[in-house]
This record gives sequence, structure tokens and C-alpha cells, in this order.
Amino acid sequence: MTKVSWSKLMLSAMLMSVLTLAACGNDDTADEKSTEDSDAVTEESADEGTEESANESAESQPKVTEFEPAFPEQTRAPAVKTETEIETEVVVEGLGVSWGMVEFEPNRLLVTQRDAAELLIVNLEDGAVSDPIKGTPEVNNEDQGGLLDVAVAPDFDETRLVFMTFAQDVEGGTVTAVGKGVLSEDEASLENFEVIFQATPAYEGTLHYGGRIIFDEDGNLFLTTGERSDDESRDRAQDLDAYLGKVIHITQDGEPVESNPFVEDEKALDGIYSYGHRNIQGIDYNPATGDLWIVEFGPQAGDELNIIKPGNNYGWPIVSYGIEYTGELINDGVSEHEAQGFIEPRYYWDPTSAPSGMAFYDNDAIPEWENNLFIGGLAPSYVVRVVIEGDTIVGEERLLTDEGERFRDILVTEDGALIAITDGGKVYKMSAAGE
Repeated sequence: MTKVSWSKLMLSAMLMSVLTLAACGNDDTADEKSTEDSDAVTEESADEGTEESANESAESQPKVTEFEPAFPEQTRAPAVKTETEIETEVVVEGLGVSWGMVEFEPNRLLVTQRDAAELLIVNLEDGAVSDPIKGTPEVNNEDQGGLLDVAVAPDFDETRLVFMTFAQDVEGGTVTAVGKGVLSEDEASLENFEVIFQATPAYEGTLHYGGRIIFDEDGNLFLTTGERSDDESRDRAQDLDAYLGKVIHITQDGEPVESNPFVEDEKALDGIYSYGHRNIQGIDYNPATGDLWIVEFGPQAGDELNIIKPGNNYGWPIVSYGIEYTGELINDGVSEHEAQGFIEPRYYWDPTSAPSGMAFYDNDAIPEWENNLFIGGLAPSYVVRVVIEGDTIVGEERLLTDEGERFRDILVTEDGALIAITDGGKVYKMSAAGE
């Protein structure tokens, strides 16, 4: 496919730029304005998609690119519709940009406020919100920076250890950092907070920090990072001497896990688990298979859903199912991953879904949702439900399409409620009606 054939797409790409600029995860004023402008069309198309038959795609908008998928189920899955009657309520509103959350006690969440660098406790039963917990780290909160994700240690009941990611100023720029502290018994402060890991090298930029964390079965941490967005930094996603554009595997003390794939490679950083990523803001285990899944931002179109295996290269920025925001091809339009020696995404979106936090529904409170994947969409503004059989996506549904919110993170509570937090400071709760 030549560049000449792409000239026909330029007008379409320009018209859709309002929607797709937000796909890179940029959260500045221009992106927020463009998201608002695109909401009406997106909501209408999403609603139509869920009403169509199972043979019709959940995506009714035209493609941005001319790329063909590597296999039929790789994009534009059939529309599905939840049959269970779902009750949706806004439990809390009026917060700031709510970026990450974890349920540390039944129906009680720790929630990060990205820009204010605050950690709050939210009670899902009565909507109560605590005062900011003292002892959170200093952050760089320009653009996409700030206080990002939060997780509690698997043995939190004994250790009360809380882990957080954030954008940190260091010599030479900023890094995605991981720190930990002990939540005091009165829940008023984080004690003895310390930085345990920095995703070097530092870069003079304020975009694509990644920043999601999750524990493995051995109590070690997976950390996701971005490649910091700019042309001069994006190639570092392919470099094994940089922690940019990677999935990283570390202990609770910030040391590389001994079983990591590159520990014997003197030219590679020991903490790297997988590479060739753009900007990962969602990670979780598939309860049906035990596989680790991530979702990452593509450029204009090409957002990817991947299964992560140690040592694998996922191709960015050499291959992509998206294009530049200018409409130009990336690397002359190479999209096929496997032919270039990279791992094909299990699924991609064209146009964008701007995917952020995600969670598998590992509960039986809503049986038809069991083992489904839910992903927060920033622009268009909805929650994506993905139905998976094995490692194949067989259905897709768009939820909360009328809310006009940028859904930043997703969580499933112990009692089976689906929680979504937004850039607009709202906490949504979805549960089976009557529960």
C-alpha cells in the first residue's frame, strides 16, 4: 500500500481528529474540549450498535485506516447486549481527576486524585469521602502527570502497605515512579513513604507515563510505562536499556524479579518483562485462563488489547494499526506484526476507544458478565464490555454512553459491583437490579 492511496483518507482523518487526538491519552485543555464536541455522535452510534443483531459490529463509525486485520476476530467484534437488568448510580461526584482505585476493605476504596496528588477513602455504601490522606509524594502534575495508580499489598491486613505510581521530577526530566507507605491505623496518613523504583531514563516531557500496577500470585509487582510520546523518545520502546514503553516486573522493594526474561542479558535492564508498547493504562489477569492482559493507546486508531508473555516484543513504533495524527503513515504503513517478528494484538480498535483502566469481571453476581473484560473509554466516552472465549474476542458492548464522562479506571468489588471513576470526578456503581 502506497502513500498515494492514503491521500484519500486525509479529509476523513482531519474531520475525525477531534475524536482521535484524545486517543493518545492527552489530557490537556484542547483534548478535553474536543472530547465534549464529539460526544453526541459517539453516544448515538454506540446506542445503535447495541441494538443490532449479533452479526453486526458494535462499532458503527467508519474506519480511519485501510489496514486489514491479521485474523477476522482482531477488530470490530459483533455487538452484544447485557440481558440482566442493571442498576446504575453515581455514588460520589465533585472529585478531581480520579485516576486509580483499589478496594482495601469491603465497599471502601482508596482513590487517587491525579492533579491534586491526593489519596482519598471513598465509602460506596453511603458516598462518604475522607479528608486527603497525609504523606503522599510530591508529583509533577503537568498534563498527564500527577498521582496515578494505587494498589494494596496482598497481605495488607497485616502490613497495611499501600503502593502508588506517580510522575516524579528528577535530574534530567520526569520519570514514572513507584513508592510505598504504611496506612496508619487511623487512616489519616501514609507513614514511612519511600520511592522504590524509577522508570529511567528521565525525559523532559509530560505525556505517556503509563503507570498501572498489579500484583502477581507471588506478591511481586507488574508496572506499565509509556514511551513518553514524542518522536525522539518513542523509539526507546524498542530499547532494552530503557524502561520506556515496557511492562516491568519488580519485587515490593523495587528489585527485578529473578525469573525475568532478560536478567542474563548484560545489555538489557533486568526489570523488563515485555517491550514495544506505546502507553499502557490498563492491566489485569484473565480469571478464566490466568493470562496477563493489557490495553494500550494507539496513535490515531490502533488501540491494542494484548496478552503479555515474558520477553515478547509488541512492535511499537515499528508496526501499528493506527496512523499519525497528521494522517501520515507510521513507518510507511507497516501494520502486520507477526510478519515483522512481533506479537499481534488480540484485538484493536479503529477508530479509537482511548482505553484506560480495565478489570476482568471475576465474580458471579452477574453471571452473564463472568470473565468479561471491562475497559474505561476516554474518548469516545463509555465503558467497553469485551466478551472473550479463550484468547479470542467474540463480542463487544458499550455502556454508560449517555454520561459524557471520560472513564479512567474500572474495578470489580467483592460483592460483584462494577465501579468506574472518571476524569470529571464521579464514581459510578453498576450492579444487578434488586441486589
